[in-house]
Amino acid sequence: MRTPPGTVRNVTNTAGTIRTTASPTASPTAPGVHPSVEQIVGALRDAGDRVVLRHPDGETTGGELLALVHRYARALASLDIGPGDIVAQYGPNRPDALAVRYATHLIDAGAVYLSAPPGADRRARQLEQIDPALVVVFPQTAHWLPATAAPVVAVGPVEGVPRRLDELAAAQSSEPFASRSHLSDLGTVLSSGGTTGIPKSSVRDVAAWAAAVATPHRPERRQLASGAEAYLTQILVAQTIIGGGTVVLRDDSEPAALLEQIEAEGITDLFLVEPQLVALMDHPDLARRDLSTLRTLTHIGASAPPTLRRRARARLGPVVAHTYGASEMGIVSALRPAEYDPDDPGRATSAGRVLPGVEVRFRRSAASGTDGALDPEFGTIEVRSPAMAHGYRNRPGEQAEHFVDGWYRTGDLGRLDAEGYLHILGRAADCAVVDGRLVTPTGVEDTLMRTDAVRYAVCVVDGDRRVVAVQAWDGAGIDPQTCRDAVAGEHGEAVAASLVVVPVDDVPLTEQGKPDRAAILAHAPS
Repeated sequence: MRTPPGTVRNVTNTAGTIRTTASPTASPTAPGVHPSVEQIVGALRDAGDRVVLRHPDGETTGGELLALVHRYARALASLDIGPGDIVAQYGPNRPDALAVRYATHLIDAGAVYLSAPPGADRRARQLEQIDPALVVVFPQTAHWLPATAAPVVAVGPVEGVPRRLDELAAAQSSEPFASRSHLSDLGTVLSSGGTTGIPKSSVRDVAAWAAAVATPHRPERRQLASGAEAYLTQILVAQTIIGGGTVVLRDDSEPAALLEQIEAEGITDLFLVEPQLVALMDHPDLARRDLSTLRTLTHIGASAPPTLRRRARARLGPVVAHTYGASEMGIVSALRPAEYDPDDPGRATSAGRVLPGVEVRFRRSAASGTDGALDPEFGTIEVRSPAMAHGYRNRPGEQAEHFVDGWYRTGDLGRLDAEGYLHILGRAADCAVVDGRLVTPTGVEDTLMRTDAVRYAVCVVDGDRRVVAVQAWDGAGIDPQTCRDAVAGEHGEAVAASLVVVPVDDVPLTEQGKPDRAAILAHAPS
């Protein structure tokens, strides 16, 4: 039977690969695809006097942002930045950081928003590996700049950085700057958070980045993008602009402020990492805020125990969604609000269906005696997609380990259920079969969060130990023995014996708002 144009279907081949296919009209890499910057320029031109950005300093129309992009493009070109070069930004969530980014794409150079891991030495090593032709800092981010041999320019006054890119741009024409972007050239470098080491930087050409930010036309979208670092929100912002929507930028994810802004700005879309979701849904202001405009609240960055999912759905309503992905591979699967039913055991641990154009396969561990053979339903997850990175910037060892024969080896353990939903069980190295049962960090967390006292728990595997940061409900106390008894009842005595319970007032978080696993281990007794 011929598949009608635009129809999506799941296919499992004999090699165990899950391939979600679409007709050519739906393919993000079909002939006629344009570099993302050309789509952004077109969207800003069409927006004209319409406000496309609201931010702490005011608001910016499409025409104003487009004029900035053209000026910055001429400024960067005057510095001899071009194809093969990388412009690295310690970028805040502000219009000028976006304009520099899109200008970099316009002149066919590579762009990266840098993450800011703790420690100047780690940030210096990160810059060495990325090897940028230019580093851009702002007054809000200058404290992240380490010692570097790379040329540095500032947007705004920054002590010790005399060269001002914004002043150079202000002297340029705002007339349209013809795009020099080519699909096969270096386009974007995505920096990881680097919470446990030097951040990895995955590399995409212009075509792959266009696939990563491909989005339907959604002029009604009002995307709240929260966080001090532009690298956290870059895909959301690009997609919203390309789709004809409006972006609301803020510098933090404080729950009371988020709830107030959702109500005041008529926000339709919000992305949060798991601890931010917990803080939002448990906040006392939730009951008094009008969130009726919210259409999708997507939680990312962890598998989310079923207990948390049930609480989120009960408190926030049928707007909760979940996605699986990473900086190296983009978004792989999505569990949409209409499918998000945590009372259904088949959905309570699901990361949704694999997206169109993405292929997923599973590989058994060599330790299982199968010599790493492919499996149709269970194993470590490997991904291939048009939006996937091509490798790491100057990290040949890790590139050879993770990018193999066109596939990205995630290191995550997963399975596919009978309905075609993908389930992420955790990092393969953190999962173990104990007394015949598969034990995962998420499973341990869910067990603890079903006890009366525990509001939130994060399990970190450390050798033979399972260190769990446990946060109590207000007025409750954490009894480590009660926690061990609950784990013993569901996972066995051996797992309970490995448990190290660390009561905390608040789960330690990284700059990105994710659980800080290193800090959790530091809280545990040796």
